Amino acid sequence: MDKFDFIKNDKLRKQIEFAVTVDKMKEVLRRNLVVSGERRENDAEHSWHLALMAMLLEEYSAEKVNIERVLKIALVHDLVEVYAGDTFAYDEKGYEDKEERERAAADKLFGSLESEQSAEFRALWDEFEAAETPESKYANAIDRIQPLILNYLMNGHTWKLGNVHAPQIYKRMDIIRTAAPELWQIVEGVIADSIEKGILKP
Repeated sequence: MDKFDFIKNDKLRKQIEFAVTVDKMKEVLRRNLVVSGERRENDAEHSWHLALMAMLLEEYSAEKVNIERVLKIALVHDLVEVYAGDTFAYDEKGYEDKEERERAAADKLFGSLESEQSAEFRALWDEFEAAETPESKYANAIDRIQPLILNYLMNGHTWKLGNVHAPQIYKRMDIIRTAAPELWQIVEGVIADSIEKGILKP
């Protein structure tokens, strides 16, 4: 990118170029539909919604969390998809090389920043992926429940496309059971009602 050659501060130029690169998040489409049902959700919208829901539902985290760090994790967690693309949560074939693709994307994307910010952004992404700290466990829980709710409201749109069955959803949602146990009732309610309505296979 040479449009910002007039920025003489090398760090600032890299930061602006990074901001422009991650604008591509707005073009990475997920399988979920937005609540209106008129179009697919994009990665940027998902990350914003995740961050907002994490702030909204903080009291339900099983462990006390630093919400500022949770919000940073939420905003960074899917940035690698500007290069790696979105992998559908229930796509077993896609998950075979997902980690490899996303790690390469993380190297390329976060490596474009100056060392201090590069290390910070990479650490936030790695923390989310490992899901071992209270903040990353809680962020992962909200990351799971956000599309669950959208799918439920859209009559199982992506579950039908992916031929998803209830046990797969229970497995995917399991982190909610321990990271935000009061939210587990939503998982159970959504699955039970979806099966009863015939929009999810048991």
